[in-house]
Amino acid sequence: MTISMYQASVPVFLNMLKGLSLVLSKGEAYAAEKGTDPQALIDARLAPDMFPLARQVQIATDHAKGASSRLAGREVPKFEDTERTFAELQARIGKTTELLGTFRSEDMDGSDERTIVIPMRTGERSFTGMTYLLHFAMPNFYFHVTTAYDILRHNGVPLGKTDFFGVR
Repeated sequence: MTISMYQASVPVFLNMLKGLSLVLSKGEAYAAEKGTDPQALIDARLAPDMFPLARQVQIATDHAKGASSRLAGREVPKFEDTERTFAELQARIGKTTELLGTFRSEDMDGSDERTIVIPMRTGERSFTGMTYLLHFAMPNFYFHVTTAYDILRHNGVPLGKTDFFGVR
């Protein structure tokens, strides 16, 4: 039996973006409750050489929209990386979720052997669709969603595993 490239990607991205949205909502509520500047959380990072929260969200959404588009043989939409508030980050997640809603199984199933070429700082990298999804796009997506969660948790936002998975 072959893997459904759609089922292995779009529903997973949607579920985790729901969790990311919840985590951001809790971060924003925490800042309001504590009377702290929400920008401090938006700019927070785990280590000096790591990206801040805003960039983690941008990259996570980039992987969700990029992987889905590439596997469907579509042009990857470009989102400007200008988000500087919780509301703007939520809007970006919403825009990504809306885009993901345009994909159907027939757009992606059978893409497991499709050649996927992505630009990297060091040059282009080529994958089969399945290798791209399972060994590059998904691990990167999870890394950035998890890091966003970790940044907020590290800064005192009371989060748990159910928040990460978007369960209220």
